[in-house]
Amino acid sequence: MSLTFCSQKEAPKTVDIIPTTPNTPITPVVTDTTKKLVWSDEFNQNGLPDTTKWAYNIGTGSNGWGNNESEYYTKDSANARVVNGSLIIEARKQSIGGKNYSSARLLTQGKASWTYGRLEIRARLPKGIGTWPAIWMLGNNFEGAGAVGWPACGEIDIMEHTGKELGAISFSAHSKLLNWTLGTQKTFKTNIDNVTDSFHVYSIDWTKDMIKFYVDGVLYYNVPNDGRGTDYYPFVAPQFLILNLAIGGNFAGNIIDDTIFPVRMEIDYVRVYQ
Repeated sequence: MSLTFCSQKEAPKTVDIIPTTPNTPITPVVTDTTKKLVWSDEFNQNGLPDTTKWAYNIGTGSNGWGNNESEYYTKDSANARVVNGSLIIEARKQSIGGKNYSSARLLTQGKASWTYGRLEIRARLPKGIGTWPAIWMLGNNFEGAGAVGWPACGEIDIMEHTGKELGAISFSAHSKLLNWTLGTQKTFKTNIDNVTDSFHVYSIDWTKDMIKFYVDGVLYYNVPNDGRGTDYYPFVAPQFLILNLAIGGNFAGNIIDDTIFPVRMEIDYVRVYQ
């Protein structure tokens, strides 16, 4: 992974609350029991994250990872560790690499990726102005052989939250035709109670026809494949998972409360079903 890795994640704009979005949250009546668990991390072993499952992005990326973020990502145990059954991603007030904060960004790139399925991540989010935790995915063709870059590779934001909007959870999908640079990305925001005090399950159900976004099993948003091809819906090829806690940046804002540190995102488990 190059230190110039740039996801181009940007502040979601709630621009397309359209008929594909449920008017009210929908609790599924039937649970799909045909899918089997194919990959997981239960974080049951204290210490460093399992390197057979997780890689790290290190440094500041290009232009703060494409978002003017204020942290330097490390693989130090102070920023990423497993304790008592949870992965801890901790942001700290620390001068490092020309930045005033340190944190961690873990990803399954080069370790595991999936095409379709249900992904479930149970997490508790940090509290404080300036925090920006995210659970998201990028296409394997983001970089490397046959790379198409962002946004053509496709990006699925399973969960984003900022401390400046406590409880506001955003879901988004980006592609060549659906992205923030054009103002066309598919995105939706809803309020979820107690995201910083309690664990919640953030998940997607992903098929060749649709991506459905859930919190605690409740459906909040749909992004359909409307038949315009991979420029619109590139989500027909493998994607890898990213867990990170950014500080500052275009979405979180340039106001950072230095009294909150250290702050942490805690992940109880990651499970993939197909």
